[in-house]
Amino acid sequence: MSQDKKNQVSRRQFLNYTLTGVGGFMAAGMLAPMVRFAIDPVLQPKAQGDYVSTGKSVDELTSEPQRVDFTIRQVDAWYESDVSKVAWVYKQEDGSILALSPTCTHLGCFVGWNDNENYPNMFYCPCHDGLYEKSGKNVPGTPPTAPLAAFEHDVKDGILYLGKAIPREEA
Repeated sequence: MSQDKKNQVSRRQFLNYTLTGVGGFMAAGMLAPMVRFAIDPVLQPKAQGDYVSTGKSVDELTSEPQRVDFTIRQVDAWYESDVSKVAWVYKQEDGSILALSPTCTHLGCFVGWNDNENYPNMFYCPCHDGLYEKSGKNVPGTPPTAPLAAFEHDVKDGILYLGKAIPREEA
C-alpha cells in the first residue's frame, strides 16, 4: 500500500504538469513562426546569376546610344513574373561599353535619347525638362541632381549581359 501512495499523483502535481505542458505547447506554437521567419532567408536558394542576357550582340553596338530591351525574372513572395527592363547602351570613344538606366534621377520618368529637337545629342526627360549629357552626367541648372545610373555589364560569347543599375556620383 505504501508503494501505491508513492506512485500516485496528487491533484496539485497533475494540474502543475498539465499547465506546464499546455504552456509549453502554446509557447512553441508562438515561437515556431518567429524562428521560421528568422531563418527562412538563410534557407532560400541563392540566385542563379546576377546578369541577364539582352540578346544584343556587342558587334551591333555603335557610338550612338541604342535602346536595349531585356527581361528579368522577378519573385515577389510567392508571385513570379517576367519584368521588361530598358537600357541605353553604346560604345564609348575608348571602345568600352556604357549601359545607362533610362530612369531620371529627379522624379523617375523615362529619359529618351535625342527625343527633343531643342536638345540634340542629349538624354531628355519630358517631366520637368531634365537634361543629361551623352555620358549620363546631369546638366547643371536642370532638375536632375545626379547622373543616370549605369548598369553592370558583362560580355559572354559576343552577347551583352546586364546586371544591376548602380547609382553614380559623377559620370
